[in-house]
Amino acid sequence: MKTIKTVTLFFLLMFSYIIQAKEIKINSLLALAKYASQSGNTITMEPGEYQLTDYFNTDSINSHKARKEYHYINFSGSNNVFNLNGVEIELDTEIRTQLNPPIHSDEFLISGSNNSFSGLTIKCVGNGTSKGGTVLKVAGKANVLKDVTLHVAGSYPYGYGDLFGKGKQKETTIKHRKHSGLLVIGDETKLYGCNVYNRSFGHCFFIQQHPKNVYFEDCYAEGEVRSTDDILAETSGPAFDVNFKTWTQNRDGKYVVTPGYMKSLCEDGFRTYGKCENITFKNCTAKNTRGGFELRFNKASLENCTTIGTERAYWIGDNTKLINCKGDANYGPLLFVEGNNTEVELYVNSAESDRLVHSLITVLGKNNTVVLNTENEKKRKQDLPLLIGYTPPMHGESMSPYSEAEVEELHLKNETGMTVEIGKMVKTSSIETNGDIMNNGGEIQIIKK
Repeated sequence: MKTIKTVTLFFLLMFSYIIQAKEIKINSLLALAKYASQSGNTITMEPGEYQLTDYFNTDSINSHKARKEYHYINFSGSNNVFNLNGVEIELDTEIRTQLNPPIHSDEFLISGSNNSFSGLTIKCVGNGTSKGGTVLKVAGKANVLKDVTLHVAGSYPYGYGDLFGKGKQKETTIKHRKHSGLLVIGDETKLYGCNVYNRSFGHCFFIQQHPKNVYFEDCYAEGEVRSTDDILAETSGPAFDVNFKTWTQNRDGKYVVTPGYMKSLCEDGFRTYGKCENITFKNCTAKNTRGGFELRFNKASLENCTTIGTERAYWIGDNTKLINCKGDANYGPLLFVEGNNTEVELYVNSAESDRLVHSLITVLGKNNTVVLNTENEKKRKQDLPLLIGYTPPMHGESMSPYSEAEVEELHLKNETGMTVEIGKMVKTSSIETNGDIMNNGGEIQIIKK
């Protein structure tokens, strides 16, 4: 009875709030910034293209620098509804260069809570760069974003992916200026139908600072790819200037760009950092990104997700579930399991290329269940081994070597026809397969189909 009364009171308060909310129509970024800091309103913005330079001019830049405020608009209010369908903000990246913020400063910030946003598009133009910043950061609690689209540009150098390093690592051979898409740090954030088209070195969607209950549905992340052969053909530029020296060694132990591979020019499609609780992805897609879903070190659930042309598709840690997901190994491995107690149901798309790929999956850890099947019953022509008892390559880089690792209580069902290669540190596991077996050292139950 107490629970029923509490729920009833909640809905009465919400209904009262909706009645009291003001409905406001606006047609400028100045007005949007004004109501972004207020609470309890319904704001509808007139569709059209808005230039950030009209709102954020030289005077604005100087005043923001004086106050050490480096965002463009901060949605600090709460309990608002922003109807932004058909609204496109053209973001001149040169503003970022002039503002010269500290590293990792975000541009559009949602710091308030219980807000709803729909239909906004932000498009980066120009030749400015960011120092590790993000176009949009969701920091407040229980915000909902629907049909928000980001077109990201503005990093240096662009065109090489992470071949020459990623940031502060001492091995970095070219200093980067990253620019990422959409960052979530707020609990209970929900994203529906959001898209990031990334033409920048940085992440598309990523999660930091351990938020709880973040939910993605029908979201799309896209980068673009370039062959290492094309990179090596350069006769000038930052890669040429460092003699193509990489931060990660190749399979011959050399630190140099190696021909035959495909690189994504951005970072990951969907990425988590640290232990984030209850992260869910449903019907989401990553295309031509470095990692499709890189979800190491935390619990996550993925259902009906897809990867296309990634360097590595799914990289998962403890207690993660993949349900009815799919992807290809066109440019790199489909799956890295790096943890315990995972459940994987994954369909392999038969797409192939002339690029070098060294495994279909790698698995390490305890008590993992992996079921691999072919999409539409169409199998790959080129054999890619399932490496059981192996680590991912160094830094996830396809041209780098693998190492062996412990596996215990693995339950693998392989319906792909690909070879299963068993490492020396695999114990008490069962493998059902319609492909060949290599290096079975014992304590493994093998069921050939």
